[in-house]
Formats: sequence, structure tokens, C-alpha cells
Amino acid sequence: MPHSVIEPTPRSFQTGPLQTSPAQTTFDVMRLRQDFPVLAREVHGKPLIYLDNAATSQTPQQVIDVFSDYFSRYNANIHRGLHTLADEATAAFEGTRHRVKAFLNAEDARQIIFTRGTTEAINLVVHSWGRKNLAPGDEVLISMLEHHSNIVPWQLLAAEIGFTIKVIPVEANGALDMAAYRSLLSERTKLVAVNHVSNALGTINPVQEMATLAHQQGALILIDGAQAAPHQVVDVQAIDADFYAFSGHKVYGPTGVGTLYGKQALLEAMPPWQGGGEMISTVSFDAGTTFAAIPHKFEAGTPAIAEVIALGRALEWMESIGIDAIGAWEGQLLDHATQAVGQIDGLRILGTAPDKAAVLSFIVEGAHSQDIGLLIDQLGVAIRTGHHCAQPLLHHFGVDATCRASFAAYNTLEEVDRFVEALQRVIGMVR
Repeated sequence: MPHSVIEPTPRSFQTGPLQTSPAQTTFDVMRLRQDFPVLAREVHGKPLIYLDNAATSQTPQQVIDVFSDYFSRYNANIHRGLHTLADEATAAFEGTRHRVKAFLNAEDARQIIFTRGTTEAINLVVHSWGRKNLAPGDEVLISMLEHHSNIVPWQLLAAEIGFTIKVIPVEANGALDMAAYRSLLSERTKLVAVNHVSNALGTINPVQEMATLAHQQGALILIDGAQAAPHQVVDVQAIDADFYAFSGHKVYGPTGVGTLYGKQALLEAMPPWQGGGEMISTVSFDAGTTFAAIPHKFEAGTPAIAEVIALGRALEWMESIGIDAIGAWEGQLLDHATQAVGQIDGLRILGTAPDKAAVLSFIVEGAHSQDIGLLIDQLGVAIRTGHHCAQPLLHHFGVDATCRASFAAYNTLEEVDRFVEALQRVIGMVR
């Protein structure tokens, strides 16, 4: 029985892009849904309609099977063992590194660091690159659109070191104010930290243009790609990203795993963030410690081995469907939902930028978002309500919370219609 990701070969890690299955020529959503066992369940006696994909996407059976395969056949610690199981686990683990390299079009697999997710990836940059390179008088630019994970770590370090954080504002439609961005950039700017896609509004930021402008000022750019990687092809070389992060559980994979891409020269110059096993070359009480080369310098201790292997399988699943095809289908779902909810009296959509991913965030006059979320769940519809870890953004628009429906490859137009019907019913109950 073959392994779920690659067939390991002892001490032989693939050095080029992994081969992927041919993408589907047509987008067959009903066949695709068969890969997701959770979609067959009911909630409160109603068929599940899962529209909370910006928080966590569901997982196909092919990815679920990775865990059974790993723990029943080749569960072992990686890199250090000489026995067969360790060899096989290491090959499968490193196979995912090469798959992520291909997924992001990175130059080298050594530029891919495994983390617990986007949040940890950002913290790694903050505490390794930031602590070494930032000083009083320096400036870090962050956008109003950011998730708390790309705000709070910088605030903590700024309080300690004394550099300044400046905020790039947004326009009334939720698009980033690029004129303001240009005016904020200066010789004091050392880093721009911005998301590729807003988790709260779905706004797609022009990160390639932002990178070019940052580099013209001698600044670096860190891109939070957690909401972009599920919906569109990401090419870190074309963007010219200095750092790029995404999470496994947004791309049909498991929680507790993610990746950080960094340009090789930057990663090699950065000090380790955490110490322990695996990230060392030598350890001595007399001579001190020398560190392993990248990426292992940043991967202290035993990693989430099964989760990393499962991440590789999730990316393989996405590529077999076709990432562009997924994005195009989600665009149809978003357009259909936007038009439908736009007909509901008293409903206001937040985030109407011309470039959007599959996120629909809204408030309803005279109704609390939490009430809507609780009641619509009784009708089998799962949406997200609250501040979406984007409190500064929501406060900018004068609200504390929104309802958010977010779409994935397995959602259907019929589900959108049922969501809108359920929403209208709930609104009638709470007003």
C-alpha cells in the first residue's frame, strides 16, 4: 500500500518540483464534494451548509487518510534515525517541503520553514529578523486590514525596542489606500507587514506593487498569505516577497501546521528563534553552540510530522483540482451571494473592493450578528460572527462585529440560495 503523499526512498529527498495530478478540465463540484465526509452530516436535523471556510476549511478524505497511514505504518521521529521507519517518515516529511516549494514557486526548498501556522511564522520573523534589525527611529508599516496576528507581535516588539508602527488606511470600499501607502514609505521604513487577502473583508491587496514600492525605499515586505493560498496561485518570486506565510487548515489541510517562506540570504542572516534539538550543528559547554543550516535552524524539536505530511497531501489535492479553477468557482459563488444578499432590506455589506476573494462580510440593521449566527446554525448553516481578529478594521467602519460567509471549492450555488433563504428567515425572527 503506497504512502499518502510520496513513496519514500531511503536518504533520497526529491530536489525538484513534485509531480502533481492533472487538473480537472471541468469543475465538477458534486464529484469534488464526495471527497469530504463531513459534508454528508446534518446539523439540528438539517443538511450542513458550511460557510466558515475563512476560519478553517474542511478536509478531504485523502488528507484524513494520511494520519491513519502514518501512525499505522511508519510513525517515527525524523532526520536523526537510521532505521527504516525513520527513513520513510523523513522522506515523506521532506517531500512536503518540496511540494510547498513548488506550490509557492520558491527558488529552493531550504527557503521553506515549517511552523504551527501563519501566526507562528509571523512571530518567527518578528523575533528573529525584527529583534536583530529594528531600532528606535525605524518604522514598520502595517495595514488597517491586518489580522491581529500581524499586529500584536509587532506591537509587543515595538514596546520593547522603541520603533514606530504606522498604519496604512483603507478606502470606504475596503481597498487599501495606495496613495497613503506611497506617502508613508520613507527611508525610515524597514519593513511592510501586510496581508495578501483580508480575512474580514476579502480584499485582495496589490502585494506585487507594494513589494516593488517597499524595495525602492530599501524596505522588506512580509506577506500574510493565510487567506490567499486557498484561493489563488501564489508566486513568491513574481511578487518578490521577502517573507510569505500561510496555514495548513486554510488549504484543506490539518490545524497546527503552516509554513514560512523567506529569501535565502535573509534566513541565513537571521538568528534562531527557538533552541533545542534538530536546530544545532554542535553543542558544547566549553565552546558553545553552532547552528544547523536553514531551514533546520528554525525548526527546533520534533515537529508535527503527520500534520506536515498531511499538508503536502492537501496541496496535492488542490493542485489536482486546479487552483485557478477553485478560485474561479469561488468567484461565482461570491458574485451569486453578493447579488442575493444585496436585495435584503437593511443589510449592509462591508468590503466592496473590486478585487475580492470569496468572503462576504455584512451587518443587518436592528439585528445583532451573534443572534444571527446562533439562529442560522439552527437551520444547518455555519457562518462566522464576531470581530474576526480584526478589531481595528471593524472599529474603523463603526461596528464591533459582522456576520461572515466565506466560500470554498466544495460549496454550491444551491447552498448559497439556501443560506440566503435561511438568513431572510432569521432576520425576520430577530427584528
